Amino acid sequence: MKFSPPLSQTMLSSRWLLLAAVVGALVVGWLVSMAGLVVPALLVATPLLGFFLVLVFSNPRAGFVAYIVYCFLIMTMVRHIPGIPFGLGMEALLLLTWISAAFHQSGEFSWGRLQNSLCLLALAWFGINVLELLNPAGASPVGWFYEMRGTTLFLLLTAPLTFLVFYRARDLRLFLCLIILFSVLGTLYGIKQDVFGVDFMEQQWLNQGAYTTHIIWGKLRIFSFFSEAAQFGASQAHVGVICLILALGPFVWWKRLLFAAAALLLFYGMLISGTRGAMFVLLAGVFTYLILSKQTKILLLGSVIALGALGVLKYTTIGNGNANIVRLRTSINPQDASFQLRLKNQATLRQYLASRPFGGGVGTIGMWGVKYNNDKFLASIAPDSYYVKVWAEYGIVGFLIWIGMMFYIQGRCCGIVWNTRDARLRQKLLALTAGSVGILVSSYGNEVINQMPSSMIVYISWAFIFLGPDLDTPVAPSAHA
Repeated sequence: MKFSPPLSQTMLSSRWLLLAAVVGALVVGWLVSMAGLVVPALLVATPLLGFFLVLVFSNPRAGFVAYIVYCFLIMTMVRHIPGIPFGLGMEALLLLTWISAAFHQSGEFSWGRLQNSLCLLALAWFGINVLELLNPAGASPVGWFYEMRGTTLFLLLTAPLTFLVFYRARDLRLFLCLIILFSVLGTLYGIKQDVFGVDFMEQQWLNQGAYTTHIIWGKLRIFSFFSEAAQFGASQAHVGVICLILALGPFVWWKRLLFAAAALLLFYGMLISGTRGAMFVLLAGVFTYLILSKQTKILLLGSVIALGALGVLKYTTIGNGNANIVRLRTSINPQDASFQLRLKNQATLRQYLASRPFGGGVGTIGMWGVKYNNDKFLASIAPDSYYVKVWAEYGIVGFLIWIGMMFYIQGRCCGIVWNTRDARLRQKLLALTAGSVGILVSSYGNEVINQMPSSMIVYISWAFIFLGPDLDTPVAPSAHA
């Protein structure tokens, strides 16, 4: 009997296959010579993308986890690989996860969980943003689109998706692990910048204009792999407060030790960022914890310590040998030049908006205003505060709606935490509530709550807190978590 080689061997020995391989290599080589490393990068990325799509459609949670990680790394990708719209990747990941959940056949994802006040408020605020397209101020629709993403779209896509696919107690644990891990990595990378300096692409970013706000008194304000120093400092304080509160919770000793170590490291990251507003994340977050801890003695002791720390900053010169502490001290100085300029800008806006109860339109102030609405008066004024930005874009009517939403959400979060019975769950939800309050308060001084990763962390935190009653069980506190 004559032996016939397997088909695979026949193909491998085929002259035609060899010719195809040679031609393919030549074509790839020519494309690389014409387009650079984009082609081999795409060839490598294509099978990885295929694998990722299969993974997400088999388990939608994978897409949501990828979104959380992406929100931490997006700005360093933008900075190091210019020309690619990485920002739209956030919507792509969220929409992909929504689609995979919609077509998932397991029946695990209940759409009934979306019937809650947080999702309704997110939808209502999105509707108000759509109506702003009709604002007679005539803002550019392109500017509206880019501004609307951070103002409302991510809230609309993220919070309900948490209820849908990321609603379990172990998802909450994973969320906390991810934000703590990447925040700690952010501190370590920031320390690298502080000790060894920035890399080439980061220096290019500074040279293009960022140096005006990131080099103060000859000292670099550390920004790590975040968008800029203000966001880095606020985010470090945010997650630092979460870690500090977890370290005080009913967990095993080694976890509490790790949380405490992470908190100290993150507060150091906050300090080297030179971000004055980050201190208010810390103060507001700790004060919220003290109120919700239900322990009067701890509240009084914590208040005395906080007031003492503020007194040291306000009335002494202790630490003035450190440039970061000097800059932090200016945050409570009402005569600070930056603070006085903000008051002047707000007075100008008050006069302009007096006859515009619905504001000047979404995307007319700040970065997108300068880029897409530079013919509008608002584009010439720096908003600085997110509160001022909302006031300028939506007018006093929109601002009152927005601030009312924020008060309702935070008040509801506090009420849920107050009534949670499971001690360990209560501590986690308390940490998330305190952190979100801190970010909301600090947004009065800077644009924080609409920037990544802070907005992502806050929106998912809100959803988990609203899920608290479903996750709660009357378990007695123990030392096992």
